Amino acid sequence: MTISVLVADDQPLMRGALQMCLAGEPDIEVAGEAADGQQAIELATRLRPDVLVMDIRMPTLDGIAATRQLVAADGGVRVIVITTFDLDEYVFEALRAGASGFLVKDATAEELVQAVRVVAAGDALISPAVTRRLLDRYAERLFLPVEPERGEQLQRLTSRELAVLKLVAGGLSNAQIGRVLHVADSSVKTHVSHVLAKLGLTDRVQLVIFAYESGLLRPGATSVRRSAVPEARPGVPADTDRQPSRRPRR
Repeated sequence: MTISVLVADDQPLMRGALQMCLAGEPDIEVAGEAADGQQAIELATRLRPDVLVMDIRMPTLDGIAATRQLVAADGGVRVIVITTFDLDEYVFEALRAGASGFLVKDATAEELVQAVRVVAAGDALISPAVTRRLLDRYAERLFLPVEPERGEQLQRLTSRELAVLKLVAGGLSNAQIGRVLHVADSSVKTHVSHVLAKLGLTDRVQLVIFAYESGLLRPGATSVRRSAVPEARPGVPADTDRQPSRRPRR
């Protein structure tokens, strides 16, 4: 299946470079280019690409606002924001707006191509550990407040799902979570899918952001310890969320 990509950047040279990196791939097609966020929205609405590679700082409408509008419209396009990471403090807001990840502008052509493929497949672009370091760096500056409605949403999760959420937000991969909870990778994947569905989120990046917004994690925490994870209740298998079965009294 061919992946349709839209490129948005206010610098013609950068747009050209991005297109050159992508155009030579047999499974990727560059559907169009935009010079600002407003054009990106218009073209994405008309062309319906699978992935939009978009700069954050653009005239008329910046990449954050454009991402927010596209995600709200639920047109199916997944956004990769590109930025100068060490200088751009808007990355966090772009992820909150619904971007599936980010790339720095000095990324290699291979990294760009891989990012497009990963995001098109429905996964988050950046690894959980990188996401966590990013949020720790910027959340302190942004004084991110705890949102009460996020705390209420946590009540929808079972104890096992809450444990998985903590570990995802702590930067652990599915394999690592499986080792901590003594369950199969496939069980972890299922739990992550259930958590995403219950919270109305799309990927692991947004799970990490949710963990901050709900107060489940706070900036500066370096890891999630085994002792911080709720234990499975007695009588409940470690890889399920079922309540203990009721046995007749003898």
